[in-house]
Amino acid sequence: MEAQENNSLRKIIHIDMDAFYASVEQRDFPELRGKAIAVGGSPDGRGVVATCSYEARKYGVRSAMSSRTAIKLCPHLIFTRPRFDVYKEVSSHIRSIFYRYTDIIEPLSLDEAYLDVTDDKQNIGSAIDIAKKIKQEIKDELDLTASAGISTSKFIAKIASDFQKPDGLTFIGPSKIVPFIEALPIEKFFGVGKVTAAKMKKLGIFNGADLKKWKQNDLTKQFGKSGKFFYEIVRGIDNRSVKPNRISKSVGAEDTFENDIDDIEILNEELQKLSERVSRRLNDKEFKGKTMTLKVKFSDFTQITRSTTLDFYTNSFDIIFEHASSLLEHVDREEKRIRLLGVSVSHFFHEKPADNIVGQQLTLFP
Repeated sequence: MEAQENNSLRKIIHIDMDAFYASVEQRDFPELRGKAIAVGGSPDGRGVVATCSYEARKYGVRSAMSSRTAIKLCPHLIFTRPRFDVYKEVSSHIRSIFYRYTDIIEPLSLDEAYLDVTDDKQNIGSAIDIAKKIKQEIKDELDLTASAGISTSKFIAKIASDFQKPDGLTFIGPSKIVPFIEALPIEKFFGVGKVTAAKMKKLGIFNGADLKKWKQNDLTKQFGKSGKFFYEIVRGIDNRSVKPNRISKSVGAEDTFENDIDDIEILNEELQKLSERVSRRLNDKEFKGKTMTLKVKFSDFTQITRSTTLDFYTNSFDIIFEHASSLLEHVDREEKRIRLLGVSVSHFFHEKPADNIVGQQLTLFP
């Protein structure tokens, strides 16, 4: 069973801004242009990098990397503080450009979104032409570049947008989807992180063609519920629609470690990375929450969660990390090693522009 026929009728674009936060900083501050910069983190080695410029990426610097590691890789790295109010304003302008062509928009964060242009407002017809126009308008109006992926499904459009970054445009038509997926390295598949990729490679799965040889039952045995997703996606089956106005009940991040950890300092370093990712996702969604939850899975696969609820709403990295670290400190580890940590925030106040300041106690809320 290959890509389903109804997929071939859809026209989906995934727009992904290029090094968004860093590009905005370089645009607004000419002295940073052409320099290796990191948004987030600090030159004293504390904290983690939210994102970085392409000049920094050449040295191996990546988002969610500790500042300490980033400095070792790139000693001349320049650190800048995030300006989320500016990023939100720019993101709102980008969104207004999208709405010129379609109302079916699914934002994933401040810097990326899916657009369904099957029936576009301007009756252009060609998804490629629409993507070109959007990219050009972003460049002309905001002096920023975006990459676009175009296909008949969300999965392929998202992968395609990353294919020729920065300032790329990649179209994967219906007849090219299956060959494209078969040649795709397994670590490029959505939902395949470092640990899953390592497990797949041990099983002899290095690309889509290798994955396609496996039966659904066997994939489910190895990868649980994700097995069905892997089985379908490698055959080009992805019927997920572009869903505007998604409502999140919680925002979180988790990592399974390649080696189980019992060193509390290393565990706290991992919590820093997770807390930064959660803070960034909350800011992207313009959410603030008051319930912090820590998830811990031990080496024997037993799992616990611990939560605390604040008397104010926040999306601050410092506050999220402080409480996640405190929750971990009170976990009775019984000398067991930890294989997974997760951090999430829930119980939201949905922030509107100029609403409550981070850390401010609220007495009234919607």
